[in-house]
Amino acid sequence: MTRTARKSMGKRVAIVTATAVVAVGTVAAGAAVAGPGWGHGKPSEREIAGLFDDWNTALQTGDPDKVADLYASDAVLLPTLSNKVRADRAGIVDYFEHFLENKPVGTKVESHINVLDGNSAIDAGVYEFALTDPETGEKSATKARYTYEYEKRGGEWLIVNHHSSKMPEG
Repeated sequence: MTRTARKSMGKRVAIVTATAVVAVGTVAAGAAVAGPGWGHGKPSEREIAGLFDDWNTALQTGDPDKVADLYASDAVLLPTLSNKVRADRAGIVDYFEHFLENKPVGTKVESHINVLDGNSAIDAGVYEFALTDPETGEKSATKARYTYEYEKRGGEWLIVNHHSSKMPEG
């Protein structure tokens, strides 16, 4: 191989190497700008709607700890059938210990989902609970407004704020 051929080959190798370094750097920079979860995108509205189904299924277990497991450790619950704000796990468990005695089954009547980004979403609307009085067995229904604010933490969707209040007009 002549000296000119080696020099020309060395230039081509240097150009190919430099191009590869620039390409890798561009991808890495794009990932850094996109932030955590890059490539996973936003959840669908259907996925967020399914979080209510998970919560409702947890209610059916009758286990207040299973329900509380769906809430972040710093979650705030403004519950349907209590005037007391619950701002820690103990308070949330306490509320559900009493609420679950009524064997609640929730059904969404109206839902509006807003996916904010890949790690947060809000579901607000109206739901109805079929309740059974633990002493008499009498069945009743309670319609309420709700708002769930969800955040994805450690790869898991958790409720960070939950407001539920009886409908003011009936």
